[in-house]
Amino acid sequence: MSTPYPDAGARTAAPVTPSRARNGWLRDPLLHFLILGALIFGIDYAISAKDYDPKVIVVDAAVDQHAIELFQASRGRVPTEAELQSLRQNWIDNEVLYREGLALQVDRGDENIRERVVFKALSIIEASLKRPPVDDELLRAWFEKRRNKYDEPARFDFQEAVLAGDTGEASVRAFVAVLNTGNPPDDLQAGLRVFKTRPEPTIVQTYGESFTEALKKASPDEWVALQAKDGWHAIRVTAMTPGKTADYEVVRNVVLQDWTDQVMAELRTEAVRSQARKYTIRQEPGPK
Repeated sequence: MSTPYPDAGARTAAPVTPSRARNGWLRDPLLHFLILGALIFGIDYAISAKDYDPKVIVVDAAVDQHAIELFQASRGRVPTEAELQSLRQNWIDNEVLYREGLALQVDRGDENIRERVVFKALSIIEASLKRPPVDDELLRAWFEKRRNKYDEPARFDFQEAVLAGDTGEASVRAFVAVLNTGNPPDDLQAGLRVFKTRPEPTIVQTYGESFTEALKKASPDEWVALQAKDGWHAIRVTAMTPGKTADYEVVRNVVLQDWTDQVMAELRTEAVRSQARKYTIRQEPGPK
């Protein structure tokens, strides 16, 4: 009896040859995905490498935005254009130091920490700097130009009676008249601020020049109405220590250190800016 398929009993599975296996693997969709992904990555890397030039520093919008955010977080306001320009210059200085550090291979073992690379590069620059010679004539002239830094300022002990409500000139003068009677009414709503040994420069900064000059002329232990840059205040001076002029010979060592710090800082800045001349600085528009 013949069978419908005379070859069926004799048919065996064809052996899988290496070429057939390879052809099947090449048709695998996963392989296609991996190859495509590698190709895209390779093209992107090639383009990035081509665009990157170690001698070109780009100050882009991202740099400005980061600087603005840091400034605003610390100062509570956005920087002015001049402040922003200063922040950009600081960033450029650090970028120059960073790239110089990379060129000197000081980042080995520490390549992910930019600040340490900058510090190492700056340390190398500082090691090559030498303080210029200085004599007393130069140092004394430098001291005289900055005498207010070394003179001991006048200091004041004073009180401020803070009037609740209207603080216009008429109200504060009337308030002062009541305080000078020595018997202010019990229902008078006012607070008292006490200041001890306040140096003159801080008073100028807080209240203004005209207020400070009037404070110097005020009679001790007498309430007076003084106008400051933010309005009128009821003030009573309780003590004043006159300022003292600095003696150059006494503070010479401090002056020498301050002069050295400033000169070396200027030399460091000039050295960094000199390195920056090897680069092309391209400024891109900042955030709107």
